Formats: sequence, structure tokens, C-alpha cells
Amino acid sequence: MTCRIRAARPSDVRAFYDLAKLTGGGFTNLPAEKATLEAKLERSEAGFSREGQGPSDDLYVFMLENVETGQIRGTCQIFGAVGTDRPFYSYLISTLTQKSEELGRIFRNQTLNLTTDLEGFSEVGGLFLHPQERAGGLGMLLARSRYLFIKQHRPRFGDSVLAELRGVMDQAGHSPFWDAIGGRFFGMNFPEADEFNAVHGTQFIADLFPKTPVYVAMLPESARAVIGQPHPTGRAALKMLENENFDWDGYVDIFDGGPTVTARTDKIKTVMDADWLRVAGTGGEGGAPTMLASGVLHEFVACYSQTKRTDNGELLIEAKAMEMLNIGPGDRVLAVGRSS
Repeated sequence: MTCRIRAARPSDVRAFYDLAKLTGGGFTNLPAEKATLEAKLERSEAGFSREGQGPSDDLYVFMLENVETGQIRGTCQIFGAVGTDRPFYSYLISTLTQKSEELGRIFRNQTLNLTTDLEGFSEVGGLFLHPQERAGGLGMLLARSRYLFIKQHRPRFGDSVLAELRGVMDQAGHSPFWDAIGGRFFGMNFPEADEFNAVHGTQFIADLFPKTPVYVAMLPESARAVIGQPHPTGRAALKMLENENFDWDGYVDIFDGGPTVTARTDKIKTVMDADWLRVAGTGGEGGAPTMLASGVLHEFVACYSQTKRTDNGELLIEAKAMEMLNIGPGDRVLAVGRSS
């Protein structure tokens, strides 16, 4: 394995932009707008450099780097706490039950309610893997490295974590959910609104979005059919999140109707299963496939390695992994089984 996860640097902007251009749209956290990406990397640098503990409006951007070629092949992000500097909006699907005595019938209507219930949650997002690298478990390395970072720096994150999945859209990037609701109030198509949100934030939502509940039955079938459904390319990501104990509690993205899933931070499977172990030295070849992480804040690094346990519980790892992690015998690493 020649790839590792590391903290992003301002100098990664070219590679960051190249990845963003490959997303096909709908990735609010990864817009193909160079100035916005530069600002993200600057914000990320500030987050990694911040002193003190406690959740804050931090952004942490990570890069998947091929250490042999120096190429950046993927990226992911963590937000320390959403909604601290601007509202974090979601729709919550609720059911309104009404009874008509005259008709002798009970009617149950679903409604979409604009809410900021998830403010203060940490967020994992912005995960994108180069199309040519979608094999060999690199997507899982990207995804789970975030939970290892959270465990290493637990006081910086909230009691719960959310993840927004991209909703259903057509090949031109248009969202039937947006067309049925948001598009009627903003005079923008979905790609325009999504780009505006990525660059300027969500204040325009507070200014113009309807505050009253939206009855699902009044939406066209094309919109109703996609509520809470991930984009087909995001189904594997949803499965990985579910394997980490994330659940869907009826929250959906206000732009495209994709599901927002949540988990208690300390109940995320990788967070629970990862252990701190001391490194005995090299010699892990042929052992158990393991994900390893070391380093604090901007020195954070994660990679795969085969590992073996010594009689006293220390860890033997591959020499290449030791090099990628910048560690030596006697150092401690955070370790979790690759298939844990």
C-alpha cells in the first residue's frame, strides 16, 4: 500500500481543484470554484493550528496522497461543530394525523419542517475519491480516517456527528426536489443554488425559504420519490455510514432531499473499536490487515498496514507503513482492524 491520509496544506489547492472538477456537481463541500477551495484550505489550516480544546467552527481537510508519486487521489473533511456562525438548516419529515368524523376516516399527512435541530453536531463530509482509485479499500480509508482523527482529538468534537448524502439528480445536475420547492422561491436552478450556497453560505435560505411546513402530498411525484434517497453513486457511502452505526431519523437536505444520517460520536464503530498500541518494530508482513493513525492535528497521518501482535501486546507493522506514519519503535499508534 502506497497511499496515506494526511492533513491538507494550502499548497494542495491545485490538486483540490482538480478533484472538485471531477465530482459532477452537487457536492456542496467540494465546489469547483478555486477561490472557495483556497478559502477552505486556509480555514482548515487555522483549524489544525487552533490552540485549546472544545468544539468550534473548525474545518479539517484531509488528502489521500500516493507517497511514491506525490499525487493527490482523494479528499475528505470534518467540521468541528455546524451552526456556530450561521444557521444549519435541514428538513425534518413529520407526520400530521387528522380525523374527519363526517367521513369516518383518518388522514396521515407527511410534512417537511424547516429546522435547525442539528446545530452543534460535528459533520463528516466532502469525501471524494478519484474515479481511477475506486478499488483496494481507499474509499474506506478516507472515510474511517476521519473517525480516527475524531478519537485522537475527542474534546474538539460534539456529542453527535452528522453526514449529508447527495440526493438524486439527473445527468444534467438538476434536482427534482429542488425544482418542486426551492426553485419556486429563488429563481435559480439547482446547480446555480448549490454553487451559490457553497460560495456564499446559507443566509439566503433564511431570507427567502418558506418557514411554514410543506405538505409532501402537494409535491409532484418526481419530488416525492426522491425524498430521503441518496444519489445512486452514494449508496456505497450510505452503507459505510450505516456500518459505522449512523441512522436516518427523517432529516433531509433542503436543496436536494438527500438523507442526513446521524450517530452518537462515542458509538461510532471505528471510534469504539480503535485502540492505542505501542509499536515494537517492523515485521507485520502477512499479519492482520489494519488501519493505523499517528500524529496530532496537522501532523495526523493514517494508512493501511499488515500487523502482528507480540506476546506483550505490542504491534509489529510493515516498514513502509512505519515510514508513511513517521514513527519508530516505542511510539504509539491508533489501530483498528481493516474489516472491523
